[in-house]
Amino acid sequence: MGLKSTLSRPVAAYIARQYARWQQDPIGTQQRVLRELLTQGARTAFGRDHNLAEARTAQDLAARVPVRDYEALSPYFNRVKAGEANVLWPSKPLYLAKTSGTTSGAKYIPLTRDSIPNHINGARDALLHYVHKTGKSRFLDGKLMFLSGSPELETVGGIHTGRLSGIVNHHVPGYLRRNQMPSYQTNIIEDWETKLDHIVEETLPQPMSLISGIPPWVQMYFDRIVARTGRPVGEVFPQFDLFVYGGVNFEPYRKKLFDTIGRPVDSVELFPASEGFLAFQDEPGNPGMLLLLDAGIFFEFIPAERFFEPNPPRLTLAEVELDKQYALVLNSNAGLWGYSLGDTVRFTQKYPFRVVVSGRIKHFLSAFGEHVIGEEVEQTLREAMQQHPEVEVVEFTVAPRVSDDPTVPSRHEWLIEFARPPHDAAAFAAALDTGLRRRNVYYDDLLAGNILAPLQLTPLPAGAFQRYMKSLGKLGGQNKVPRLSNDRTVAEGLLSTLS
Repeated sequence: MGLKSTLSRPVAAYIARQYARWQQDPIGTQQRVLRELLTQGARTAFGRDHNLAEARTAQDLAARVPVRDYEALSPYFNRVKAGEANVLWPSKPLYLAKTSGTTSGAKYIPLTRDSIPNHINGARDALLHYVHKTGKSRFLDGKLMFLSGSPELETVGGIHTGRLSGIVNHHVPGYLRRNQMPSYQTNIIEDWETKLDHIVEETLPQPMSLISGIPPWVQMYFDRIVARTGRPVGEVFPQFDLFVYGGVNFEPYRKKLFDTIGRPVDSVELFPASEGFLAFQDEPGNPGMLLLLDAGIFFEFIPAERFFEPNPPRLTLAEVELDKQYALVLNSNAGLWGYSLGDTVRFTQKYPFRVVVSGRIKHFLSAFGEHVIGEEVEQTLREAMQQHPEVEVVEFTVAPRVSDDPTVPSRHEWLIEFARPPHDAAAFAAALDTGLRRRNVYYDDLLAGNILAPLQLTPLPAGAFQRYMKSLGKLGGQNKVPRLSNDRTVAEGLLSTLS
């Protein structure tokens, strides 16, 4: 073993002991975090507007601070972006993380002196937990590749601004920078496909040991490696030991990714967002991710089915239940207050508290009252693929198809780009319908009552999703295609690339 892998083991043991301390009292840890946040928040313009100085408990917070998304909080974010200090958190942020918005265009999320360690330490501690739990540290001696956005920063309101992954790139420890791929010169290339070609050129001769990124973009990289060499990725990179991913559910990509690798490789899932590094997979083989309760974030949880009520309940960690869907609300030392992240989670375990990401609160399909969520369609697709083992899926999305003819029922449309299509498309579509009916009683009732017809399966040609994302200027990086839509915007955009 090399020096880095050898030294990582006592460091990993030390970090694991630190985590074990706050895990002994997770509820108390969150209460302490809340008190610290309220003390600092009271000194800000937001704190004065919402009388945070008088708040002591989660109930006080909920009474004073409504749940809002970025758009609703934009008057405060705009003041921060203009360079005003002490708006959401004392002083000015160190950075603004620029990310894609929904209705407001780009979003600018503050990263403060207090919050930036959450992003840096979260990724570090995920790897150290892997080392501690498995004893495997050899990957630290090889080349480490992080598919990320450009590290080049601009200045907005006197604040350094860029993609979160690019900002974090500036904080990679010096002892790892020699191992880091790709080079800075390649990483600043804006055009994703050009950048990918350069990454392939740089990494092919290197002893790659860790590869990290959002699965669909990693798959593009793997496909180019295979096309260039004619060999599986695991053979091209014999030291490749660890795949680190986050941002989307891995299961729909798992089979094709590992077929492309050609051999088993360990993996670690992360739950990063521009708003905070929220959780990571701390136990190999356990799909639940450890919620980071001592990292400057106080979590609230809204039952997903009640999220759109005028005053939905805001639960603390002490009140959550297993196997229920919750929308995440963040209060943090980045200056986020009652902030609706948009993600939904499901608790798989308590003490310690572990979650899986189950979807997006805005990415659902209920055009006919069926209330289908992302986790349901992802599980349904995975099950159908198990029943049809020849199938490999590149990407997919589901949208409503509303019929204008009252004699013809409406239906769901599954638009799927196959790497390997099913031998029997009708049987595969039937397996999808059966699986979704079993998971969602509302969908089952609609089909049983002939209000909906069985789903329509629409195979898409190779590269359809890439062309669609490129047409939006969102190819690569941290961009993701919604799994579900309540309208046909994504579906029609995909279909328009075929003409």
